[in-house]
Amino acid sequence: MIEQTFSARRCRDTRKPRAGECPDVVFYRCSVCGALFPVTGGQTLEDKEIICCGQKAERLVPVTPESVRDSLKVSYQITGGYNDNAVKVSWRASGQAPEWIYLKTFTGGYLKYVAETKRSPMVFALADTDAFAYCDEDPCLECVFRCKRGFIIYVYGKETGLIELPLDKMNAQWQTGAKNP
Repeated sequence: MIEQTFSARRCRDTRKPRAGECPDVVFYRCSVCGALFPVTGGQTLEDKEIICCGQKAERLVPVTPESVRDSLKVSYQITGGYNDNAVKVSWRASGQAPEWIYLKTFTGGYLKYVAETKRSPMVFALADTDAFAYCDEDPCLECVFRCKRGFIIYVYGKETGLIELPLDKMNAQWQTGAKNP
């Protein structure tokens, strides 16, 4: 009998968390110093007045990945199965690389700055409720269950602005056995 291992990062929940458990996030940026302000909670996130460097910070309005595909192409892959669940965010830039990437999850969010020397991909390790998975496939088969539906990737680049990419891919190839050689 094969003994199962349970990593400290493994989700112990018996059902998928609701996507609405974590409040939405809106990003503001100071046009003078470049400071970033991710704002969560509250009813009117778009109407917040963030003051930095004596000026009102600008609200970053997200665009679709398709609208900036010529300058920055963003994609993702879910890896790790039950024990080492992670989201790998990849990009291919014809100009500048992203400045930062934010992953909104079931319980909060992860913000990572992209160093000038950093190459794609950026890996976001998941734990506890955020690591919920229906199966142990590595990489994810992108089946009809879509375990990470509700997650959103935000990518910011000076040339592209804020890109919003929901984790909602679904691939019918998992049914055809295309993964098997």
